[in-house]
Amino acid sequence: MEQEEKEMVERLEAAATLLERTLHWLEERQEAMAGEVEKISATVEQTRREAELAEKLAEAERELAEMKAAASSSALNPLRKTVPAATTEMLAKHGIGEGPVDVRTLDAALAGLSLEQRIAVKSQLLRAGAIA
Repeated sequence: MEQEEKEMVERLEAAATLLERTLHWLEERQEAMAGEVEKISATVEQTRREAELAEKLAEAERELAEMKAAASSSALNPLRKTVPAATTEMLAKHGIGEGPVDVRTLDAALAGLSLEQRIAVKSQLLRAGAIA
């Protein structure tokens, strides 16, 4: 029995030694894997082409803003200030000349026209700022 106990003790000692080695190996591996990660940073250099494109974009945005401002002011101040010649001749036949036109006088002058034609003439006069 003593012999068996000796063999068992030797086997236990061998297993304990093997476990110690494995534990030591695992600790080393964990230290290697858990090492601190240094801060990673990078700088992006803007190339000359990118700078040119940025300048063009800024210029295009500025022009767009100017166009929007011009468009909003032109809505208040229409570009066309004249009335087509055919409309002027038709109004002149009814005694309506240059300058602001009274709406009642205009309605009387346009009585012989179709609805679409009256709308077209009135919209032309509105754009020209001639209706009072």
